[in-house]
Amino acid sequence: MTSFADSVTRAVHRLGPARARSIAAGIEAGASLTTLCASQPVPGYADAARAIRLSQSDEGVTDIVAAAYLRGVADGYERHANSERIEAVWSGPISHDVPVRSTAQALVELVHDATSELLLMTYSAKPHPPVIDALTDARERGVSISVVVETLQGAGGALAGVEPAAAFIQVPGIELWHWPPSARTEHGAKMHAKIAVADRRMLLVSSANLTQSGISTNIEAGVLVRGGHAPRRAAEHVKQLIAAGLLARLQSTSA
Repeated sequence: MTSFADSVTRAVHRLGPARARSIAAGIEAGASLTTLCASQPVPGYADAARAIRLSQSDEGVTDIVAAAYLRGVADGYERHANSERIEAVWSGPISHDVPVRSTAQALVELVHDATSELLLMTYSAKPHPPVIDALTDARERGVSISVVVETLQGAGGALAGVEPAAAFIQVPGIELWHWPPSARTEHGAKMHAKIAVADRRMLLVSSANLTQSGISTNIEAGVLVRGGHAPRRAAEHVKQLIAAGLLARLQSTSA
């Protein structure tokens, strides 16, 4: 049987601090199990609320204590997420004497850790099964995903084959965006950014495109930033580009 403390920890990690506080508010208000589980139509929310409520009852934890404990864990999770940590990530050959984080590992971990929002930007893209699987799992958890890609037209002949956006077409409910050539003030300008942002608290900046060669084969370098201002500022900047009409909706994959 899962303990109350373990149920709380799992809920905060899966749902994030804001939704965990919502469960705390319901518990403090004395909501029934049915009402608490139905309070937010978010994948995983009902299971987390049920596990907390049942383990709370099994251990005889009062509503006041349970709500306070849940808020405390949520606050601690948020503080930890906001403390900035930076590490280098690499694609390509492994240096056994100097252990480094791989781009593939960092990207999949970032996607898995997202609880509400993901933003990806890439110049070129090809379906990479571990990343596609992670994105599909994220959508099933209710994570909103936006992907900004270059287009064959925008690349001006520098890209060939299928559109980069096609790499994400099998993941349901993704919003796809691009930089229309008509919005580019300089001839030959490219949408060349390669970043990933999770919940505005984790940011991966890399030279690697979202392709097999970029993520795993080529020698590529980047940094993974956890917490601090950089992840939030990156997401806000892209949102402002969308608001200004500089980035336009390309399409949405089928939900």
